[in-house]
Amino acid sequence: MIEMTKPVVPAFAKFAQRIAVPFSPVVRAGEWVYVSGLAPINPETGGYDILPIDQQTRRVLDHLKSCLEAAGSAPDRVVKVNVYCSNPAYFAAINAVYAEYFGEYKPARIFISTAGWFGPFDVEMDCVALVR
Repeated sequence: MIEMTKPVVPAFAKFAQRIAVPFSPVVRAGEWVYVSGLAPINPETGGYDILPIDQQTRRVLDHLKSCLEAAGSAPDRVVKVNVYCSNPAYFAAINAVYAEYFGEYKPARIFISTAGWFGPFDVEMDCVALVR
């Protein structure tokens, strides 16, 4: 049987209190880590700030890194990333910040621009990684 845990990620404590969605930011299942779709929430308030796309992307990737670390992983252990965006015009700006986080290591990835975006933000990411 595979052991599953839900590591605590302090950056999402206030956010989890605000929403009525069944949500775990990260789940560790055996040697695998699954990070939920993460939005650029403000870790201090649990809300959303109006930010340029590069700052939103940086915040999402910081959250992703926090979730990975809480589960015993790291960005260089990421196998697959899904990037969701409100506007295809943000592709280059998101990639510029994304490249800073992953450097020479490039996990498999998909970039999807979705019609009918639902949030007060423009980018969301999830990933699958291996434990260190």
